[in-house]
Amino acid sequence: MNSKGAGKRRVLTGAAAAVVAGAAFGAFALTGTASAGPGSVTGATVDVTADAISQGGKHGPKPTIVLEHGAFADSSSWNGVISRLRTDGYPVVAAANPLRGPHDDATSLRGLLDHIKGPKILVGHSYGGSVISEAAADRPDVKALVYVAAFLPAPGETALELTNKYPGSTLPGTLDPVTVTNPDGTKGTDLYIQQDKFRHQFAADVPRNEAALAAAGQRPIAQAALEEKATVAAWKTIPSWAVVTTQDLNIPVAAQRFMAERADAHITEVAASHSVAVSRPGIVTRVIEDAARATR
Repeated sequence: MNSKGAGKRRVLTGAAAAVVAGAAFGAFALTGTASAGPGSVTGATVDVTADAISQGGKHGPKPTIVLEHGAFADSSSWNGVISRLRTDGYPVVAAANPLRGPHDDATSLRGLLDHIKGPKILVGHSYGGSVISEAAADRPDVKALVYVAAFLPAPGETALELTNKYPGSTLPGTLDPVTVTNPDGTKGTDLYIQQDKFRHQFAADVPRNEAALAAAGQRPIAQAALEEKATVAAWKTIPSWAVVTTQDLNIPVAAQRFMAERADAHITEVAASHSVAVSRPGIVTRVIEDAARATR
């Protein structure tokens, strides 16, 4: 890691992780209304209450936290993080990621960002990191990027290439490919994780019943999405934070460190599975809030 990033690594294991995960925070109310039109992305218009504005103090209202899930998950994977952020007074929107390809998914996310007023922090889990890296480009309203066990691709790189850059991923042997017909009539492949292998592969530190529900409700990703090259990297110009998961079987920890260090991100390492937002929501929330405070 370069000398500039050397002072920005935090390692949370054992008791330290438990303390962060269990930290208690103050609360105040937020309201929100969902809206969508024909051809639009379903999002939310978040109305910050007077209390929220006053709590913002001289820095103004808190930024909206926009959460982008990754492959084999859905927006509910953020529930533990959402509840904590709302308790701390942050407006939150968990986007629905189509999982079709970084460019198309970033286009969908930008539509939602256009709909949300004011400053924003983008948070991407796993493949969602590829999406926020493109969606945030040339957007002054995005103040920080937070990568949670995520890809931070440079232009020309693919998620598959970055996964294979270092040993450690056991994902290929757990996949369940399904042939699908695309809207244009061509054939494609959607990838699921086999349900009986889901917990070990994706969520080893999540309670068994909860992991089983996630396995049944997982969202597939188009195989082509993992092979699509990135065209832009917003982390080159926007401050970034990264949660690196040292027990990850999807994206090897060495690959996560390589990408986070290259981006000069503020790094927090935690002994957790790929589903760290589910198993360690307190830690993920703390990193997001660190990013929000540092960039206000």
